[in-house]
Amino acid sequence: MSVKFHIAFANSAAISGGLAVVLKSSGAVAAAGASVADPQDVATRAASIARFTGKAMKTLDIIAPQGSPADRLVVIGLGKPDALQAYDWLRAGGAAAAAVKGMSKVTVFLDAPGVSVGASEAAGFALGMLLRGYSFDTYKTKKGDDEDAAKQVDVTIVTADPDAARKAFGDSEAVAGGVVLARDMINLPPNVLGPVEFADKAKELHELGVEVEILTEKDMKKLGMGALLGVAQGSVRPPRLAVLQWKGGKGKEAPIAFVGKGVVFDSGGISIKPGAGMEDMKGDMGGAAAVIGLMHVLAARKAKVNVVGILGLVENMPDGNAQRPGDIVTSMSGQTIEIINTDAEGRLVLADALWYCNDRFKPRFMVNLATLTGAITVALGNVHAGLFSNDDALAAHLAASGETTGEKLWRMPLGKEYDKMIDSKFADMKNTGGRLGGSITAAQFLKRFVGDTAWAHLDIAGTALNSPSSEINQSWGSGYGVRLLDELVRSYYEG
Repeated sequence: MSVKFHIAFANSAAISGGLAVVLKSSGAVAAAGASVADPQDVATRAASIARFTGKAMKTLDIIAPQGSPADRLVVIGLGKPDALQAYDWLRAGGAAAAAVKGMSKVTVFLDAPGVSVGASEAAGFALGMLLRGYSFDTYKTKKGDDEDAAKQVDVTIVTADPDAARKAFGDSEAVAGGVVLARDMINLPPNVLGPVEFADKAKELHELGVEVEILTEKDMKKLGMGALLGVAQGSVRPPRLAVLQWKGGKGKEAPIAFVGKGVVFDSGGISIKPGAGMEDMKGDMGGAAAVIGLMHVLAARKAKVNVVGILGLVENMPDGNAQRPGDIVTSMSGQTIEIINTDAEGRLVLADALWYCNDRFKPRFMVNLATLTGAITVALGNVHAGLFSNDDALAAHLAASGETTGEKLWRMPLGKEYDKMIDSKFADMKNTGGRLGGSITAAQFLKRFVGDTAWAHLDIAGTALNSPSSEINQSWGSGYGVRLLDELVRSYYEG
């Protein structure tokens, strides 16, 4: 069951029952002269007895602590103070949220001995709590052991400058909203979320000031989007292309652009996937989920930048009208593509979406996100997403943003040698280069549709869904990419 945290900030708090949370760094000691009722002092004495060293993200749970007015006291380790990064504060907030266990009132003391805590750290801690509170149980009629747990938890975060923390938290709430939106979209069952329903969800961003335009199948035929339409032709559910614009920057300033693969269900088409695990293919729209989540964040926090988001929304099914291996389709760019494998469909959707974005908006750069290849999980597992780019500066900014947010990227190669692997005997290119270097040849394919525009492709197949749980995420759909791209915009392209 999702837990809603109502978070307030204060510079002091009188505890009466409930849960108290204190932080402890490795090697920290209590301040001299602390009273027996001081949670820091109680925690330090208890930690000493329990040999709790303050190792990062380890917790010590004390029931009815002697000398404390709190019913429970939880100590969260931060590790070495000089090693703390921004992402660690989110992790600590997530660890605190996990410790709530049905309590309806929580007081958090952030100012740990030996640790410098400012507004950004306080807001990050709060964001970690919000993200950990997420759970997708919409279709569960019985909530199990959590049925009697508190649905709302009142949290008071005690920090030196509550006004600054409260102001910084406004942006954190926007980020949380975007991540939750992305997670919801990925977790929804495919019979509920089709291309049309996804497009309808995108329309709701209009309430935040996002301009939303939905292209229908008829519109895309006029534009010559034969690659995208070829994927969709086997499904009874019509495709959509959602065009989202946030105009928060200067009027004539060229936008930055994000393009998401939105295959709401991928059966593989005629080249049908094995049955085992096919249910996971409801998450093959993780790229589009990240983009719609990002657009929510930027609009909610009134980002001072012009941004375009493009969602290519289709379903890939093995109908009698589905495209076949051996078919040749013509993309919006005019380039022809031989279909070798109908399960290499995401790059076909992105080919037309990227070309359309570049041709219409002339962006400063484009970043596309896609759960594109199983090959990237073989290379990088579920820890890093693959980063491919034709621009070193953009790639460096993305990699740095990944380190800051914990949504890590690893740059992969591009090169003419790989390009030759997708040359076709019958068309300008083929849609797969075979088993070897599969994630690289997929990126080489996309590169043919971006021209000279700075571009990056993020293959998030291993990180967007079914990724390892963490302090801030216990959901099958992680919402990967929302925080990463918001950090990219905030640090390098805004204002």
